[in-house]
Order: sequence, then structure tokens, then C-alpha cells
Amino acid sequence: MDKRLLTILRCPVTHKGLAVAKKDTLERLNAAIAAGELHNAEGSVVANALNEALITDDGKRVYPVDDGIPVLLEDESISMEQLG
Repeated sequence: MDKRLLTILRCPVTHKGLAVAKKDTLERLNAAIAAGELHNAEGSVVANALNEALITDDGKRVYPVDDGIPVLLEDESISMEQLG
């Protein structure tokens, strides 16, 4: 992900900054996805593993990145609170 792009991207809900999710965060998210336990803000079960994601500066919300394109839609966001 282009670092210059990250400096201007913001969470559409909280307007907090975004950073690339670290490997351990992706592993935790993907484990919950594999178990069928992760839902997006719309309430749908997240079915596809995340190869890349953006996380808000406060670590509370994650946005998937599909083929290098951030999906910054509120309904597609994932609350980190689900991981406990």
C-alpha cells in the first residue's frame, strides 16, 4: 500500500487515520473467518480470508483491501471487538 495514500485515507465512520493491518492481526481475523464467527457491519458473515486490510488508528475497525484497493464502505467494515 502506498504510504502517501495512507496519509490521506480516513475511516468513513470515525474519520480516524488508517494503517496496514499487521500479520498477527490478519491471522486472528482469518482464524475467525475460517470458523464462521466474523461479521461485517452489515451483519453478513465474512466469507473470504483477508490477504490485506486497513485498521483504524484506535484498532477498533478493519476495512478489507481487495486486489490492492481499499474497500472503505461502512457496511464492509469489521469490528475488532468481535475478537474479544
